[in-house]
Amino acid sequence: MAESTPTQPAGIDTEAIRAAARNLEDGAVTAGYQGNRQAVIKMLNDALATELVCINRYKRHYYTVSGRENAAIKAEFLAHANEEQQHADWLAERIVQLNGDPDFNPATLLARSHAEYDASEDVQSMVRANLIAERVAIEAYRQMIQQIDDTDPTTRHLLIKIMASEEEHADDMRDMLTEHG
Repeated sequence: MAESTPTQPAGIDTEAIRAAARNLEDGAVTAGYQGNRQAVIKMLNDALATELVCINRYKRHYYTVSGRENAAIKAEFLAHANEEQQHADWLAERIVQLNGDPDFNPATLLARSHAEYDASEDVQSMVRANLIAERVAIEAYRQMIQQIDDTDPTTRHLLIKIMASEEEHADDMRDMLTEHG
């Protein structure tokens, strides 16, 4: 009776799997990575800049809005600032996984950001500015997802997750604009 040998599942490149065990200094980036790593890192750093500007805008609005009648809006601004911070953390972590350096340089944040900072004084203008920024972020993430396509599934998944959150933020701001407008 002949001894049976295990069969390799179809489509699995054994040599690529073995190669992944080498070059440990590359961390999560294996030879099979198909994305343009430098272009993806630049995209992610621009998204990071956008998130950092959004955190600052939401925090400014949180601290400057006043009045008991605006308590719910104030709370929403703080919640969104905290969620934007989570997005920034995720982006920075992914940049590091791709062997890049997250760019937190405050001198270049606005130039790299897709969204703008806002120093509005009245609540309606604050809500409107945040809605505009959320819509800008949604479109920027949509374009990044489209550019990455299937070349970097992990980054694509992260961007989709962040974009879904930005869509929720836009809905919240639209609802506030309608309720208080």
